Amino acid sequence: MVDFRTAAILILAGAAAPALAQDREMSFFITSANPGQGADLGGLEGADAYCNDLAAAAGASGEWRAYLSTPEENARDRIGAGPWFNAEGVEIAADLDALHGEGNAISKETGLDETGAMVNGRGDSPNRHDILTGSMPDGTAAAETCEGWTTSGEGSAMVGHHDRMGLDDSAAAKSWNASHPSRGCGLEALQGTGGDGLFYCFAAN
Repeated sequence: MVDFRTAAILILAGAAAPALAQDREMSFFITSANPGQGADLGGLEGADAYCNDLAAAAGASGEWRAYLSTPEENARDRIGAGPWFNAEGVEIAADLDALHGEGNAISKETGLDETGAMVNGRGDSPNRHDILTGSMPDGTAAAETCEGWTTSGEGSAMVGHHDRMGLDDSAAAKSWNASHPSRGCGLEALQGTGGDGLFYCFAAN
């Protein structure tokens, strides 16, 4: 038989469990919108500033970095060491190895924007699952970065699928950061391949 004190402890422990997720401050999100110029984000500096502006508007603290590679810098080297949590306190990855391996938990359900809203994926209208990264699966730079995120004209950007869905069951189609190059760098071109010029932001702890 469980006495009243033991029962009280068990009840408190159960109540604390869901609160743990709320104690994990947001340190990862997908931008809710493109700044307005497609893949011309003002370079890494402009992309980082946009991440910080969105984070501040959402009440999040810390220094934020865009998960974007350029010919001079790898995305994986920009975002700190982890762990990272979404707006609901769900762990996205414990560290860089997990983020770029089997420990990655990014999905349509967990790849939330800075307000905690779900981002449209394949099958939704409009489809917004192409996320700008300019990166290879290991987080190093791909060839396609829209001139280091400084052009909205001709060129291409490597994108990932935050919902881990594509035209087939290949590794690329399910990749969060390296699915395929875009058809161009302008917002209309990015939308034409199933995106909206969105990108990942991480708190660089």
